[in-house]
Amino acid sequence: MSRINPRTFLWLAALALVPAMLSGLLLGPITIPFSAIIDTFVHSGLRTELNVELQSQLLILSQIRLPRMLLAALVGASLAICGAAMQGLFRNPLADPSLIGVSAGASAGASFVIVFSGGWLQAGQSHETLGLSLMAAGAFSGGFIAVLVVYRLATSASGPLNRGTSVATMLLAGIAISALAGACNSALSFVADNDMLRRISLWQMGRLDGANWLRVTMAGSALLVIVVGFLGQSKALNALLLGESEARFLGIDVEQLKRRVVLLTALGIGVSVAVAGAIVFVGLVVPHIVRLLIGPDHRFLMPASALLGALLLVLADALSRVIVAPAELPVGIVTALLGVPFFFSLLVRQRTRVT
Repeated sequence: MSRINPRTFLWLAALALVPAMLSGLLLGPITIPFSAIIDTFVHSGLRTELNVELQSQLLILSQIRLPRMLLAALVGASLAICGAAMQGLFRNPLADPSLIGVSAGASAGASFVIVFSGGWLQAGQSHETLGLSLMAAGAFSGGFIAVLVVYRLATSASGPLNRGTSVATMLLAGIAISALAGACNSALSFVADNDMLRRISLWQMGRLDGANWLRVTMAGSALLVIVVGFLGQSKALNALLLGESEARFLGIDVEQLKRRVVLLTALGIGVSVAVAGAIVFVGLVVPHIVRLLIGPDHRFLMPASALLGALLLVLADALSRVIVAPAELPVGIVTALLGVPFFFSLLVRQRTRVT
């Protein structure tokens, strides 16, 4: 496959994101024409009387569609750039945050907060900031513990003469952590009341229908931190592709690099789970596609993955609103339906290379 110039791909992905975002505003149980978007926002800045139809369109766009579309873009970008960083850290395209237990750990952490901080997580607006902060802290802690355990097990299994990470052990440890987190979620669901159980179920499916400007602000702040952090590690991740011994020879502090990537990944996945639930396969599919198209240079791979991740999740969310209209399909189900066939093709490709 011929590769695309990385800078050209960045421009193309950014341009493609514009119509995708427009589709996120237009599509839904109530279809809004493109002309209505212009009319609505023009009138919203003027002190003029609006008819009932324009008022309803303004309300839908400003309070429902716009924050939901932005949240989908921010969460998709966070998941994709975290996936790209994890694949660079483990030097394997199968190293997705969901496959190695980070998403499951973050989900368990969020469920823990839902059950044991239920009094602060009621629907009242006065508790929303505190509730989301607690949810983000719980999800971050769960994801950080999960990825730390997987990383420790995978590193120690490599032997004293080779301090690299064992991919096989990583995947096995991820399966074990995911199973443990699933058991914890089941136990928490068993002791939860009806309201808590509903919240846990929604978080496990991955949904964006609770989007609001507070969640957009939280997701945007986290994305800014992890983008700056990951881009600062891009050259070190490039050196790590040569192997850990070679990276050390080039002056890279490999252990410090691993700690930073682990911490930033836990932050990105934790906040994403807190605001949108467990959305799977974005961190696996997107970086792999981008790597095939532009190559493994993390200076371009990570920002390109962020753009394509935003594009994918915005389109998946728009599809989730129309595929079973007037009902909505959780966006986590849509990404799983899109990601599983791609994951199978990855496995077939890996088996073909081995044979």
